[in-house]
Amino acid sequence: MAFSEIEYGVTDRIATVTLKRPERLNAFTFTMRGELIEAFDQADADDDVRAVVVTGAGRAFCAGADLGGGGGTFGLRDGGETVDGAPRDGGGTVALRIARSLKPVIGAINGPAVGVGVTMTLPMDVRLASETATFGFVFARRGIVTEAASSWFLPRIVGIAQAMEWAATGRVFPASEALEGRLVSRVHAPDELLPAAYALAREIADNTSAVSVAAIRRLMWSGLSAASPWEAHAADSRLMAELGGAPDTVEGVTAFLDKRRAAFPMKVSKDLPPGVPSWPDDPYGV
Repeated sequence: MAFSEIEYGVTDRIATVTLKRPERLNAFTFTMRGELIEAFDQADADDDVRAVVVTGAGRAFCAGADLGGGGGTFGLRDGGETVDGAPRDGGGTVALRIARSLKPVIGAINGPAVGVGVTMTLPMDVRLASETATFGFVFARRGIVTEAASSWFLPRIVGIAQAMEWAATGRVFPASEALEGRLVSRVHAPDELLPAAYALAREIADNTSAVSVAAIRRLMWSGLSAASPWEAHAADSRLMAELGGAPDTVEGVTAFLDKRRAAFPMKVSKDLPPGVPSWPDDPYGV
């Protein structure tokens, strides 16, 4: 499909999703919501895509929800979807779609990331930031609550004390504080941010099994809410049994013994073993 508020492209097995409303600091809209979901659908369906990099056009990553609707902005809904009887939060639909991605997702946060502009990055696997980036969980300053399932994601990433400090104050903070609080993995000079994100994506694409990475991603994220290590042990055991004699495993071991780069033959679109967790499960049937 043709996109109007994002840009999507694939080069050298890396998909790039660029939020593209620079005149509005890439503020989030329901149109952008739908386009982001479609972009991740495309990335998952394309076996040539091994990793996804998400960034923003211009000087911002995403300045949060577009407040052009004035004081009624957060009372506006595009209708249709509900969850437990309430209209679904738009940011949450994006966050949950990113969460179930079968490809690793790298956020290259090039500027201000505020509100949904930061919460949408929480289900991404790695967040890198520019020195010029700023962050803000500003919801309490707008009279609303943390959204995009961030009350689940944020404490798991940074701990409950840090999550509550940022959410309760609603203050905007610099990339250095985001790094110290472990919200981002690394901070780069502005012109080094995208090269660093692509280098990480390239390391994944060039050296790993796509099926293994998809399975590991689901194991890691679903394991965050496992009741005990025994649940992880059971999931690991199923997948080790299913993949132990699979073509990618044979190729990986043979390539290691031959001292060459592996050429993994399996495809995410058709070769995922049944033991891969279907995370996050939907208890509401939406």
